[in-house]
Amino acid sequence: MENQKKRMQEYWRRNVRILLTLLGLWFAVSYVFGILLVDELNQFRLGGFKLGFWFAQQGAIYCFVVIIFVYVILMNKLDKEFDVNED
Repeated sequence: MENQKKRMQEYWRRNVRILLTLLGLWFAVSYVFGILLVDELNQFRLGGFKLGFWFAQQGAIYCFVVIIFVYVILMNKLDKEFDVNED
């Protein structure tokens, strides 16, 4: 029983680490690149648009979708490793 409790604590510790890492990436994409670095990014162009504008309007959305898929993949792998998957 104690071993199971330790395994679940490890599962949640790793779950939270994944979540915080992806939330940090989300913060960097939305706030740092979309707001703080917009002037520096606007020195470059992508598809005819200033990179800062493009990143804030389109690039961030693409990154968010990728973050969702990465979260699903990582959590499925973690669930299988700790035998808590739904399969």
